[in-house]
Amino acid sequence: MKATMKEVAKLAGVGVGTVSRALNNGSIKESTRKKIDAAIKELNYQPDFYARGLKTNKTYTVALILPSIWHPFFSEFAFHVENYLEENNYKMFLCNSKEDITKEREYIQMVTQNKVDGIIGITYADIDEYISSNLPFVSIDRYFTEEVIYVTADNAAGGRLAVQELIKRGAKHLAYIGGYQETPNETKNRCEYFEIECKEQNIDYEILNVLEPITKDTWIQIEDFLKRHSEIDGIFTINDSLAVEVCQLLDKLGRNVPNEVQVIGFDGQQSREGEPYLVSTIVQPIEQMAKSAVELLLNVIQGKEVEKRTVLPVHFGEGWTTKSNI
Repeated sequence: MKATMKEVAKLAGVGVGTVSRALNNGSIKESTRKKIDAAIKELNYQPDFYARGLKTNKTYTVALILPSIWHPFFSEFAFHVENYLEENNYKMFLCNSKEDITKEREYIQMVTQNKVDGIIGITYADIDEYISSNLPFVSIDRYFTEEVIYVTADNAAGGRLAVQELIKRGAKHLAYIGGYQETPNETKNRCEYFEIECKEQNIDYEILNVLEPITKDTWIQIEDFLKRHSEIDGIFTINDSLAVEVCQLLDKLGRNVPNEVQVIGFDGQQSREGEPYLVSTIVQPIEQMAKSAVELLLNVIQGKEVEKRTVLPVHFGEGWTTKSNI
């Protein structure tokens, strides 16, 4: 027979109201919370989230909008978001938008229709008119006309750091290769501050920054760029996936990585946790970004005031595509 909240309260030696506050992440003593957690585990108590939702006018569900689940950064981010939501007794509704404005608008409407309590979104579509400051919405990297809460890695510091690390390893002529979206977002700082740092370091550089999406024509552009600039010996790319592709193009052109050309990406991609980085990279704190986004959104849902902009630090992760810094 299914255990009840009353039985949990009795086993934990507390009142039913205290168990209810614990399940709703209310303020209780840590020692009391541990007793309740132990009782829940022993009785295998399963909270009735549907009934809770009827009482509190909440669904205890959050939508996560991603442009694609194929990109490793997005997949890892979703993994951590789901984990932190689960810790807070929330479920995740995964929305694979494919950057389709119609789909993203429909997902946003789910909040106003009380189908989800809030949204965490990585979006590059032109949905500015559908986003308002009173919507329970936390954006990743992207900012909007209205003051919407967003979480981002320090892309500016990342652009500077890539230059510094390439110079440390003996590179003399650098290049940035990347793509950009027309919508305003923090990832553009990777290119901007790469250029600023190159000027401050008085080092030669080239830039190839193409409008996304990346197509077959883009790869032709990149290959042509590399052919025309054989003097380049250090490259920083917008992300790790592009860094891998650039390494393949360099190999095709007979240029050895890292002996002739060193390459640094951005993200911190790994085949699996604990494995080496796919390329040398500027590592984003993906788990911390997910945790911050969840905490901010749940605070907004509860009506609390939060910081509008959260910037998290990055660091260099050494991979096979750069020389060791001796």
